Amino acid sequence: MTNQHLIGIIADTHDNRKAIQRAVELFNDREAGLVVHAGDLISPFTAWDFKKLTCKFIAVFGNNDGEKLGLFHLYREFGEISPGPRRIVHNGRKIVLMHEPACLDEMIASPDVDVIIYGHIHKVDIREGKPLIINPGEAGGWLTDSCTAALLDTESMKVEMVSL
Repeated sequence: MTNQHLIGIIADTHDNRKAIQRAVELFNDREAGLVVHAGDLISPFTAWDFKKLTCKFIAVFGNNDGEKLGLFHLYREFGEISPGPRRIVHNGRKIVLMHEPACLDEMIASPDVDVIIYGHIHKVDIREGKPLIINPGEAGGWLTDSCTAALLDTESMKVEMVSL
């Protein structure tokens, strides 16, 4: 059984399968009701690890996701991957999922957004308020030597950062 109020958030995994496996284990152990990936999965073989999730999976392409057709085909077996920004509604919360923050200011100004999740900069960025802004940092750990992910409770709107 999953906790529909809990969203697992990850970005910039950059083929780090060990970090992905730890994240999947975390999200499954915490019984996340949804996991979102804010881009830069990189290779289609990363699907082998993410398909072990016990909840729904939604991702957007990042600027380094070159083999989009392969990613699309493998990920559609258990989840969804598409270009961003992508709008989703989960537990009544209106969420924008994107990789690059190019339109971040435009999304912040939108009155119809509760949460903005993005990646790309490889740094944790949590800004409370309306909308709540979340960048979970880099799960791959290649630039910062730190592998991180986040958990969002959509009832309390509190974010928990987790080292992988």
